[in-house]
Amino acid sequence: MSRFVLVPGAGGAAWYWSRVVPLLQGAGHHAVAVDLPGDDESAGLPEYTCLVLEAIGDSQDAVLVAQSLGAFTAPLVCERASVRELVLVNAMIPLPGETPGAWWENTGWAAAQKAAATAHGYSPGFDAETYFLHDVPPEVAADGERHQRSEASAVFDSVCNFTQWPKIPIRVLVGAADRFFPLDFQRRVARERIGIEPDVVAGGHLLALADPAGVADYLLRR
Repeated sequence: MSRFVLVPGAGGAAWYWSRVVPLLQGAGHHAVAVDLPGDDESAGLPEYTCLVLEAIGDSQDAVLVAQSLGAFTAPLVCERASVRELVLVNAMIPLPGETPGAWWENTGWAAAQKAAATAHGYSPGFDAETYFLHDVPPEVAADGERHQRSEASAVFDSVCNFTQWPKIPIRVLVGAADRFFPLDFQRRVARERIGIEPDVVAGGHLLALADPAGVADYLLRR
């Protein structure tokens, strides 16, 4: 039995993992989604890290799962907790000493996002329906509206001051139809930054909402 600790992306709402947590629990594991104060201008990566550490507690068999912006918290947690495995999902994979604000230009995200939009025929201008909700069931998207909050600027200036990626099993899960972080872009970033070839599944940026069973099955795969 493992303890899955699931970290959300921008906004910090634990609700993002609400369709996956029951599936992991139903398989006989502990599972907890961490709610982060994404809209708090006084909270940055150190505060996020402390909250995730609290969720891990004294577990010696934790599986840490981080979505999107949550990947900036993940290596900081791994340096201070006993984490058995790390899973990054449609992730902003950082370099040591990088800030989330610098990540976009450092990775060449804007050009990659625009090129993918042009190639696949959707608007390069951001809107949530096109980039986040295009494959999320309408009733799930409607339920999520009350849980949404904007990410404050504080975290984007917060330095991810880890030394190196942990020497534990690391997996990277990528949605083939992610329009926000396109597939080819994610593959390049994962290869360049952590030397890992991502696993690709159907779905967009919000995989845990669009295909919770697929995500849970992937997390349970050894």
